[in-house]
Amino acid sequence: MIRIEFFHDVICSFCFPMSARMRRIAQRHRDIEVVHRSFALGWDPEDFIRSFGSREAVKPVVLEHWHQANLNDDEHRFNIEGMRRTDFSFPLSRPGLNAAKAAGMIAGESMYWDVFDRIQHKLFVENRNIEDPLVLEEAVKETSICLADWKRQLEKTETERAVLADLQLAREYGVHSVPALVIDRKYYVSGALPEEDIEQVLARISGEKGLASEESSDAGTADPTGACILMEDKWQCR
Repeated sequence: MIRIEFFHDVICSFCFPMSARMRRIAQRHRDIEVVHRSFALGWDPEDFIRSFGSREAVKPVVLEHWHQANLNDDEHRFNIEGMRRTDFSFPLSRPGLNAAKAAGMIAGESMYWDVFDRIQHKLFVENRNIEDPLVLEEAVKETSICLADWKRQLEKTETERAVLADLQLAREYGVHSVPALVIDRKYYVSGALPEEDIEQVLARISGEKGLASEESSDAGTADPTGACILMEDKWQCR
């Protein structure tokens, strides 16, 4: 088995096309295990203020990121003008990450993925405020998970602790951009790469399995494209 730790954030624009690609890849390969890991571009309002100067300044800049991500997306699903017309502040990562983690804790990685994707669809396509608990509930209702069970899990302190553990793991790995794949704790792939490029990486890893160096790649030196990057508390996408 090849174990892929998939680091992504609900508000990460490039994570939206990457998730669709990883789903197709996972469906084709029975020897791949995908483990979902949280990464927060904007955990609390202070993160946005450090990155953009104010909470109000976030949306205009991030919508420029959406233009780039929409070009990257195979289906060009982003509703950019619809989001521009909304009157809410750009949402934080924390509520959506907790919502997806709660789903995963009670129903496994596949349900985490389902809820994560529905939350992203709410933001990027439907232009809904995924910081709103009612919008998150709508996303959960669109999956097969039991809403009452999910609500109970979401309220438990262990859920956010699990998200924070993912954030700590990202720091330990040196992950500072999403989407990112850490494969078998040895290999690092950053950015929303084309599907064929990801397949080539996996084929190479499969062929080298057991022969590669035990030392992990240095994620901190990567210069990704098709990614949202946190450097010195500043968020940028390219």
